[in-house]
Amino acid sequence: MNLTQLRYFVRVAEMGSFSKAAIELDVAQPALSRQVRLLETDLHVTLLQRTGRGVLLTDAGKRLFDHAVGILQLVAHAREDLSANRDEATGRIVVGLPPSMGRMLTLPLVDAFQQHLSKARLAIVEGLSAHIVEWISTGRVDLGLVHNPDANPAIETLHVLDEPLCLVSAAKGAPRKQAPLPFAELVTLPLVVPEHTHAIRKLLETQAALAGLKLNIAYEVSSVSSILELVRSGHGHAVLTPSAVAASGQAAASRVRPLAERVLTSTLCLASSAHKPATPLVKQAMRILRELVLASAEPVRSHNRMR
Repeated sequence: MNLTQLRYFVRVAEMGSFSKAAIELDVAQPALSRQVRLLETDLHVTLLQRTGRGVLLTDAGKRLFDHAVGILQLVAHAREDLSANRDEATGRIVVGLPPSMGRMLTLPLVDAFQQHLSKARLAIVEGLSAHIVEWISTGRVDLGLVHNPDANPAIETLHVLDEPLCLVSAAKGAPRKQAPLPFAELVTLPLVVPEHTHAIRKLLETQAALAGLKLNIAYEVSSVSSILELVRSGHGHAVLTPSAVAASGQAAASRVRPLAERVLTSTLCLASSAHKPATPLVKQAMRILRELVLASAEPVRSHNRMR
């Protein structure tokens, strides 16, 4: 096994095709196929399943893919660290953002990199907090924003922001000013909630279990935008952070009601690898990302204080 074979294998897996990968890598397709076959022979496993439309990863291929991506990124970081000046933020960084934050932060983050980190290359991926933690652990992502992270020896976290959760209902027919809603009343409402791995779903399930109550789940939907669309259409209520509602661009069509229990708070953290020293680029990106989050949250908090 060598780095060239891993690089070729990763690109074929990403492109789903030997021919497309050969064009992307600028190598002859027979040479590319031979290197992947040598890798399979060396490991005594089949990594790719050939189909009429291209290739698919086998179970063994999926496991190697995660390892290979992490290995190649570590090698790239080592080269960048040795070639760059000690305090200069250069190289490539992959930042993971939850979907609720991606819409709000992608453009400001790109603008900030162009202004302050012009020698660096930025890549942004979106995913749920649990996925971002996994990607950081395997080396596919360098830095990410995650909600309510569980203890994990593979990552380090830095607290950024606490946001109280709120009930989100359709604006039509809902009064503008409402008293905080007790949790015992919340569980009686039909709720549109994300999947079990979502941080907010975990908070709700935990609080319900502690109170000896059961959530009234009407629909289970992963996408925040789809959740809000169902709420606006009268199919139920949601429990989200005010910033998620604001980032949707449809805040006027929703009514936000605070919850009485202060324990229902979403904690946003910056997460990075615990096994890799933070490069100057990672340190600068963490500072920029934290400042952008706090700046974007201030209008929402000011609005809530005025209500």
